[in-house]
Amino acid sequence: MRRAWTGPVLLLIAAAGAATGPIVQGRPGTGAVLVVVFVLLAGLTSPLVFPRSVGAVEARRRSAADGRPVVFWRPGCTYCLRLRLRLGRKARRLHWVDIWRDEAGAAAVREVNDGNETVPTLLVAGRAHTNPDPAWVREQVSSPR
Repeated sequence: MRRAWTGPVLLLIAAAGAATGPIVQGRPGTGAVLVVVFVLLAGLTSPLVFPRSVGAVEARRRSAADGRPVVFWRPGCTYCLRLRLRLGRKARRLHWVDIWRDEAGAAAVREVNDGNETVPTLLVAGRAHTNPDPAWVREQVSSPR
């Protein structure tokens, strides 16, 4: 779990460092803008942007019951963030598995990606799709099962 927060924490530390110079030079407005930008970046790269993760076993069980896709992701992944933001509210209709918190999820991703932990990887109707187009994923979520 620590690994998921390393990037955001480093961005917050960088915010303090970047803002110190302008503030000391008498430009507190510039320092405040830098802090806001870094805090926003930290928030976007943190796990807070994503729906609550479940374990891979639980996600597959739920997917079998309701037909919704399973998304394997990890914090700090720009492609995962792109998918999450493009899905908007529909993201809550998917079952999200953080591969850094769930070893079974990481193993499932490695199994379908030639040993690599390439994310996002989606399981739709038991079939894996690596880094799919967000528009296609929206269609999968919208289509009745």
